[in-house]
Amino acid sequence: MRPAFVKPACFKSHLARRSASAVVLCVLAGVLSACAGGRSAGADLPGATQELKTASDQTSTDRRAQIRLQLAIGYYTEKNYEVALDEVKKALAADPELADAYSVRALIYTAMDEMALADDNYQRAMRLAPRNPDLSNNYGLFLCQIGRHAQGMAQFDIALKNPKYPSPVKAMVNAGGCALKTRDYATAERYLLDAMRLDPDFPTIHAGLARIYFERRDYTRAGTSINRMLAGAKMDGLPADLLWLAARIERKLGDKALENSLVTQLRRRHPGSPEFAAFQRGAFDE
Repeated sequence: MRPAFVKPACFKSHLARRSASAVVLCVLAGVLSACAGGRSAGADLPGATQELKTASDQTSTDRRAQIRLQLAIGYYTEKNYEVALDEVKKALAADPELADAYSVRALIYTAMDEMALADDNYQRAMRLAPRNPDLSNNYGLFLCQIGRHAQGMAQFDIALKNPKYPSPVKAMVNAGGCALKTRDYATAERYLLDAMRLDPDFPTIHAGLARIYFERRDYTRAGTSINRMLAGAKMDGLPADLLWLAARIERKLGDKALENSLVTQLRRRHPGSPEFAAFQRGAFDE
């Protein structure tokens, strides 16, 4: 008996097509940690030992900048990009060295398809917080999105080499997804298997592995991976490419009932998708 479906974690979209604005659900959690690498308390005092800046060191100017940045994020999530940019500008007026502000502005420019400006802001953020692994991960994701895959993979590796990185699975999954885009299945498998050792129940990992094994025509392993993905997924949350992948795998394995169920969901939820068009023309092996 198949397990019940549950909504996949937000990283599923790293292995599926999605709009730039959807990235915020996975990225913003890391964006607002960039200031940990910012100026140190007491750094301007002669002979003082530099300490990490904490909440008690926050000035009224710092708070004003953070409030503006939170407003910018709110407007960004509502796709009100011009107002979001204006709020970032106000945050930077209060604190010109706020790495988070440049990172958020990079997200806004990405959503506006202003990739050169987004790239410039990511680089500014990283100059201000060079040891922040979340920034390296986010920049790597951006680079893969614009086709600079090798540079993106290098950024994921920078994040993963940081022993203080609290969420390495994010970078591993993103690296796996980036390698999949270039059909480098061996590299993608290595990163995803490393991620699975840390988080064996993460649906996105199994979705990526299922894609790798399907491309290798290893349908038994593809079936195992896709079933583990479906065990942690909710049908109405699956994008068209994963529904179509799952249907093709189940077709290879001879599970006609599940194949038909997946195709029904594809028809119902993504009738205008290229994947449903592929089903209509019988392109199961494309």
